[in-house]
Amino acid sequence: MTGTPEGLALAKRLEALFCRSRPEGRRWTNNEVANRIKEKHPHVRVSGAYLSALRNGSRAHPSQELLSALAEFFGVSPAYFVDPDHAERVNAQLAGLEALSQAGVRGVALRAVGLQQDSLEAVTAMLDQVRKLQGLPPVEE
Repeated sequence: MTGTPEGLALAKRLEALFCRSRPEGRRWTNNEVANRIKEKHPHVRVSGAYLSALRNGSRAHPSQELLSALAEFFGVSPAYFVDPDHAERVNAQLAGLEALSQAGVRGVALRAVGLQQDSLEAVTAMLDQVRKLQGLPPVEE
């Protein structure tokens, strides 16, 4: 990545959205996102090449309309692109959702819904023990 600090911050946030948003198990392409935005917002000027430049940090000042359209497309608030604290919270939430989408994890979570607190604590203790046996680090909450 090249560019200004603002461009690099925007590039990093935009790249995180592209990496975590996976239709049918694959990543969006720049052209796909640009075309979807233009379909919904014909007045917004965007191309796959421009999104590429934003993602690599060589361009850093998209219009507010484009930022809003990108936020809408990826299902985040426009603040994601300008507020570091907000971006950090959203990225943590997206990471959590990504972890839940792993095979089996969602099933475990669904089975835990409705259990009493003492039962949840017992399940958590068992999972912690299994993680330890497999050499995985403890989960920090």
